[in-house]
Amino acid sequence: MEFLLSGIMSITWQQIVMYVIGGILIYLAICKDFEPALLMPMGFGAILVNLPMSGVLDQLMVSATGETIGEAHGIIQWLFEVGIEASEALPILLFIGIGAMIDFGPLLSNPKMFIFGAAAQFGIFFAIAAATLCGFDLQDAASIGIIGAADGPTSILVSQIFGSKYVGAIAVAAYSYMALVPIIQPLAIKLVTTKKERMIRMPYNPKSVSKTTRILFPIIVSIIAGLVAPMSVSLVGFLMFGNLLRECGCLTRLSETAQNELANLITLLLGITISFSMRAEQFVAVETVMIMCLGLVAFVMDSVGGVLFAKLMNLFLKEKINPMIGAAGISAFPMSARVIQKMAQKEDRQNHLLMHAVGANVSGQIASVVAGGIILYLVPMMM
Repeated sequence: MEFLLSGIMSITWQQIVMYVIGGILIYLAICKDFEPALLMPMGFGAILVNLPMSGVLDQLMVSATGETIGEAHGIIQWLFEVGIEASEALPILLFIGIGAMIDFGPLLSNPKMFIFGAAAQFGIFFAIAAATLCGFDLQDAASIGIIGAADGPTSILVSQIFGSKYVGAIAVAAYSYMALVPIIQPLAIKLVTTKKERMIRMPYNPKSVSKTTRILFPIIVSIIAGLVAPMSVSLVGFLMFGNLLRECGCLTRLSETAQNELANLITLLLGITISFSMRAEQFVAVETVMIMCLGLVAFVMDSVGGVLFAKLMNLFLKEKINPMIGAAGISAFPMSARVIQKMAQKEDRQNHLLMHAVGANVSGQIASVVAGGIILYLVPMMM
């Protein structure tokens, strides 16, 4: 009885806060369907790692006389140290599944959408500057800024390579804002557009994309990204490898495995593993609130940056672009494309922007991982 009470009595208020946060993440996953494959494991893991003397973390084994007789290894800590800390394997492997899910056809048939993927990364660099002004060192600021990519695995990878002590807060922010795309993006878009601009129609005249082009595309992108931003090779390369599995036509079973079994397994493990960095002593801090706010700024500015760039282009184009397309240049695929289509239909039932938005959206997936590689390359040079 005394042993049971000692566990209860050792709970701190910070751990109670983490139980609440874990419960909120589980609620959002199950009841609101916000990124359930990630938020549910993260929420449950946050509870597990904050139980007193939790067995999912490494613990010293003590005899009845108080003598240390060994160490018990916790499964979540082991997964974190092996799969994220030592090799970054889990977030990188997930890109194979993501690549296998993406159809680059809408982008290849309308190549000008490439530019919106680049334009919609503005928020990353804006947030890096803001985080630096808020007192974070450059590596932590860069890790926070990448939240604006709206790409959870990239955020985890960059923050882990830089050794940021805020990995847990960054991961929660990245995945939370990805889940909140249908709420945040419409507000950001309406902030900088007029009803008339949102009603601009864009006829979709897709060009046929040959199988050869589809196969060469991931190879060429990997080579170019490797030459321009060598640190992005693991990110872009695995993303494009997954896409090559999809497009080659002779590895259907591997492609389907990457899209389903591999992606689901890695997502499950990544979600519960990242909870290791959500321990109360690290997570419950003023810095966590600041990171959540800066992450929101990065996400909003990414969307706004893409929209404003589209409006700038319209000053020189005869056939106007619906500026909402620019916001689809973030990496949250396919959620952002669907949001743009829904907003277009709300303004004008006959306005169909989905395929344009999909082109910009998949461009954003490439741009976000390239941006991550550029940040990994440039930041050490600036220190």
